[in-house]
Amino acid sequence: MSVLSAEGFPEEQVRHRARAGAAAAFPALESYGSSLLGAIPAGHDPYDLLERARIVPPVFMPERLKKLIDLAREPLYTDVELGASVGGFVSRLPLYVSAFGSTQVASHDLGEAAGRQAGQLGIPMVIGENVVPVNGYRAASDSGSSPLLGRIAAYTAAADDEHGGVVVQQSTEDADAEVWNQVYSDPVSEPLLATGRLAFELKVGQGAKPGLGGLTVLGREAGGRVAEQYAMDEVFGADSDSVLRISSPGTFTEEILRQQIRLMRNNFPRVKVWVKLHPGRDIALAAATAWAAGADSVTVDGAEGGTAWAPTGFLGQVGLPLGECLTRIGPTDHCLLASGRIWEGGRAAKALALGARAVGLGRAALLAVDEDADAGLVRLVESIALELRLLISSVGKYHANALEADDILLPADPATASRTG
Repeated sequence: MSVLSAEGFPEEQVRHRARAGAAAAFPALESYGSSLLGAIPAGHDPYDLLERARIVPPVFMPERLKKLIDLAREPLYTDVELGASVGGFVSRLPLYVSAFGSTQVASHDLGEAAGRQAGQLGIPMVIGENVVPVNGYRAASDSGSSPLLGRIAAYTAAADDEHGGVVVQQSTEDADAEVWNQVYSDPVSEPLLATGRLAFELKVGQGAKPGLGGLTVLGREAGGRVAEQYAMDEVFGADSDSVLRISSPGTFTEEILRQQIRLMRNNFPRVKVWVKLHPGRDIALAAATAWAAGADSVTVDGAEGGTAWAPTGFLGQVGLPLGECLTRIGPTDHCLLASGRIWEGGRAAKALALGARAVGLGRAALLAVDEDADAGLVRLVESIALELRLLISSVGKYHANALEADDILLPADPATASRTG
C-alpha cells in the first residue's frame, strides 16, 4: 500500500488524530498523573513579554543614596527587604504556592509536602478547586486524611502564627459540595481563623484553560462515584477504562461577580476574599470590578500557567500571556497576584515591576517537592529569593514592591516587529 507524504505539513499530528479521534485533542493519556502541563516551551512564544523583557538598571540611583544615608554605609543586595502583604496576609517573601486542584499529581503526598514547606517558609498556599467533590471532605478511614484537610493540617503544623496563610478555592461543583461552609466551621481551620490567616478564593478561571472548567481523567469506577456531581465525556473511547471528567466554568457578568464577592464577605466575615481570573481580553475590567466589590486580592493566571489536564490546542493558542495581562491592568494600589511559568528570580522580578504584589509557584513548586519532599520547595524559594535581592539591588532599590515599570525594558510588539524587521 502506498503511503502519502506531505512535506511542510504537520503530517504526523494529522495521522495521530486519524488514529485516536477525539482523544487526540489532549496530551497522551499515558502521561496523565506524571506530567505537568503548561503553554508552549519557554522562549518559543513571541507574545511572552516577561520572557523577552530585560531588567535595566539606571546609572543614577537616588534610592541607593537614601539607603546609604539610612545605613551609614554602602548598601548591599543583602539589605533588600522581601517581606510583602499578600492578599491580606503577612508573607516573608513576595511569593505564594499556586492552586494545584484535584489533579492526580498533587493528591496527598506531594500536596502535603508542598503545604508543609510553604508553612515553614511563611508564604501563602492556595488549595485548588474540586479537591472535595473528587476526593471527599474527610478520608474514608480514620487512619488518613483527605487531600484538603491534609494540606491544611500540614501547613498549619509547620507555620508560625504570624506569617503566610491558607487559601481555599471554590468553583461551581465545590459550591454544591459546600466546601467553604465545611472549611469555615471545621476545627482544623480555627487556628488560621483566629490569626486572620484563612482566605477563600472565588475561581473565575485559570490560565491553562481560559473559558473552560477543570478537566480530569478518572478511571471508569471513580467516574461513576462522582457522576452525580460532574458530566463525563467518552473521549478515550467506550472500551477505555478512562473517562474525562468535566467541570463547569461557571457563568459571570460584572454584576454576578460583584454579588458573589459581596456574598462571600457577608457569609464568611472572618476570611480574606480572593478572586482568581483567567487571562481574558477584558482582564483589566474584571480585576477592577473585583476590587471595587471588596476583594482583598485578585490573582491573574497567565496563559503560561497550569498544572492539570488541558486540551493541547489551548496551551499555545488561547488566552493572554501573563505579561500582557499585567500591562493591561497597569499599576495599582490594590493587591494583584500573578502566576504563569514563574520558577526563577528574573521572571518574578519582571512581574513585580509590572504591578504584581507577589508571584505564584505552581508547576515549579510541585517539581521541587517531587525532587525532595522534605526541603525541595524551601531550596527553590531560597534560590529565587537570592536572585530577587540581586536584581532589585541592581536597579538601586531595596524592597520587592519598590520595583516599577521603568526598571524593565519591554520588547517591541511582535506583530509590528514582523512587519518592520
